[in-house]
Amino acid sequence: MSIQNIDVKYTAVATAENGRDGRVASDDGKLDVVVNPPKEMGGSGAGTNPEQLFAAGYSACFQGALGVVARREKADISGSTVTAKVGIGPNGDGGFGLEVELVASIPNVDAATAQSLVEQAHQVCPYSNATRGNIKVDVKVA
Repeated sequence: MSIQNIDVKYTAVATAENGRDGRVASDDGKLDVVVNPPKEMGGSGAGTNPEQLFAAGYSACFQGALGVVARREKADISGSTVTAKVGIGPNGDGGFGLEVELVASIPNVDAATAQSLVEQAHQVCPYSNATRGNIKVDVKVA
């Protein structure tokens, strides 16, 4: 695997305090959230958590990639949604790992077109490109 050279157009900056049981904020103040481990992992579940933030980012990014592909293919994706499910658990090496399931609903196209659009979006999406070969990502059409 090689490191990509890209022409950076934007850099997001966020800072965490107290890790998974604290606060995360962006440098521009647009994001400022309390994070707590979910109850399933022994936490209070009172705030959001890194997996929810990752799911939110991945679903939005993938939806954007779907839009890029749909414009190129002249496909109608109005009313479409993308749901990301991010799982976390022990990886067997003493650490933790993630897995992702992306489910796209594209009501205005037939099943074959929807599948093609989702497969193409998976090649375009920066999150998909960042995770490819690193974690399990299943992409499905609802």
